[in-house]
Amino acid sequence: MKEWFEWINFDIAFPITDPTWIFFLVLVIILFAPILLERLRIPHIIGMILAGLVVGEHGFNILARDSSFELFGKVGLYYIMFLAGLEMNMEDFKSIRMKATVLGLLAFIFPLGIGIWTNLHLLDYGLITSVLLASMYASHTLIAYPIVIRYGINWNRAVSIAVGGTAVTDTLTLLVLAVIAGMFNEKGISEMFWVWLVVKVVVLSVVIMYTFPRIGRWFFRRYTDNVVQFIFVLAMVFLGAGLMELIGMEGILGAFLAGLVLNRLIPHVSPLMSHLEFVGNALFIPYFLIGVGMLINVNVLFGHIDSIKVAGVMIVVALLGKWIASWVTQKIYGMKALERELMFGLSNAQAAATLAAVMVGYNIIQPNGERLLNEDVLNGTILLILVTCVVSSFITEHAAKRVAMSDAELNEEKGQEKERFLIPVANPETLDRLMGLAMVVRDEKQINNLVALNVINDNNDSVKQEMKGRRSLERAAQIAASANVMLKTVSRFDLNITTGILHTAKENEATSIIIGLHHKASIVDSFFGNLTENLLKGTYLQVMIVRFLIPVNTLRRIIVAVPPKAEFEHGFVKWIVHLCRMSSQLGCRLHFFAHPQTLGYIKGYIQKKHKDVLTQYQELEDWDDLLIITGQVNYDHLLVVVSSRRGSISYDSAFERLPMQISKYFNNNSIMLLYPDQKGDPSEALSFADPRGWAETQYYDRVGNWFYKWFKKDS
Repeated sequence: MKEWFEWINFDIAFPITDPTWIFFLVLVIILFAPILLERLRIPHIIGMILAGLVVGEHGFNILARDSSFELFGKVGLYYIMFLAGLEMNMEDFKSIRMKATVLGLLAFIFPLGIGIWTNLHLLDYGLITSVLLASMYASHTLIAYPIVIRYGINWNRAVSIAVGGTAVTDTLTLLVLAVIAGMFNEKGISEMFWVWLVVKVVVLSVVIMYTFPRIGRWFFRRYTDNVVQFIFVLAMVFLGAGLMELIGMEGILGAFLAGLVLNRLIPHVSPLMSHLEFVGNALFIPYFLIGVGMLINVNVLFGHIDSIKVAGVMIVVALLGKWIASWVTQKIYGMKALERELMFGLSNAQAAATLAAVMVGYNIIQPNGERLLNEDVLNGTILLILVTCVVSSFITEHAAKRVAMSDAELNEEKGQEKERFLIPVANPETLDRLMGLAMVVRDEKQINNLVALNVINDNNDSVKQEMKGRRSLERAAQIAASANVMLKTVSRFDLNITTGILHTAKENEATSIIIGLHHKASIVDSFFGNLTENLLKGTYLQVMIVRFLIPVNTLRRIIVAVPPKAEFEHGFVKWIVHLCRMSSQLGCRLHFFAHPQTLGYIKGYIQKKHKDVLTQYQELEDWDDLLIITGQVNYDHLLVVVSSRRGSISYDSAFERLPMQISKYFNNNSIMLLYPDQKGDPSEALSFADPRGWAETQYYDRVGNWFYKWFKKDS
């Protein structure tokens, strides 16, 4: 038997050092820790940290905290900050930036002030040691941020305030750390140290905020492969982090800035965003959390009275300071108690900057031979990290669950109107951008609201068409699945494409249709093509006819030309909502050109329902002046022309010149021709040849029975 064991060379030594087995065990932890601890109602994040404690050198010593944990740990830390910036709704953030700054300043001042006093009088430390230790209380890491993502409440203003406050607090903490570290280097700290450090941070931040979006927009326009885009984004994150480290700051600030500036180029419902979240939550962030757990030494609880005393003071001061900051912010701005709980939960976890500060202080040797931060502080810091991470996770989980439940109840009470977009995908060249548009205008809170359609003519070439159509539907499903969006695919035979689209729209209760703009095959070919013209005659649903020359996510502005009396159309509100969603997802400005009266309706509705959307309004007295817009539309803009069907209230004879004007003046621009909803059914409508009868019907719908009778009598 002994010889047999020797023959298979079955020899395991702890801690395990073989990279294969290290990675396997880490994956096992990532897989099973959340599953097991979920039964105990322990947050997933705590499960990772506790798992790291168990397998680390202070637990059962199964794994050593080797260079892989340092590498992936740093990647995970940067990833948390990057996702925090990327997930932030920039329009919401602009409205709460003052609140975020106030929370960040208070979350720095209160723990720092209380900490300096307790360190001097309760722990008997020197002034410099007390300041550095107190700055550790002030810093915090968004350990619990994945929880709010999981519950889908990352848009909540309390979350945005906490995320913005983190950037302020950690920046101030890292400035304190940089100054103290500079005092003990060989060159010492010069009189201009503060000035130069602030100047370098400001200049680098401006460089990142100016150059990164332009580089990103250029890259995304030329390369559409998801893998290439993913690698590019990661490279930009680490470039930002690395540049911050070059000037003496921690890389987390650069990673956060990279997330903020790339925010507009990566819509929240895009495949790229889904890939970024997936990789981070599946690998990088768990690796970081396990590494944090491996630092925790439970032995400090036994036989180290000084360490327990130091840890107790640190924990109380850190939690108390963060709670006071959240409470004061809540009272200043009249926020709800649940929002205070969410801000406190997100802002009290200590990990990243705290570890950086304690390691810097531990490695600094003072002139008297003692360490600036001794072993008691080091051990106390580890316990501080454990306790604050546990408290942060539990409080955030509790608050996030309540916020999510209240939102679900509110949406249920509102009784959201169902919507469904039908996307014919006959042309593989336009498929990606049609799907991209559908995903940024859809309501994220509704499921099963996208239908991709392929219609096959019942002719001799139908087999070949079916194969081509199947590939297009598979591609559409792949795009939707990569963004975690449900898509229904329909393939059907019909006499012609138009009737296939109309029948499918009725069968699937579609509320809008998105199709590509017809490509003229010859001089005699019409601008819209027979398919689009017949489709507009055959349905009163909202139809978006689009041509994108650049990817949807790289648009910088949406310019909307609206005809007079558009406010009287049945689908007026619907298309405004869709364009506002698109603007929010892409982070670009909506610039409306319309008659003064129509502008008043548009502005009033947006200020009431979508006040956070960036908007600009300009009068267009006469629809014949449409060509004035030519100087406003650039290559990276989308021109939306709100048109209408013949005989409707807002119809203008000038619409007949639209094809010529677009072909001549806007041929090098991305464009959307939008035909709003109308009431009724074309098959039951009065003849277009009798405009007066059509007008009577529309007035009846719009103004009411009394006005209809008056109009009929007067005529």
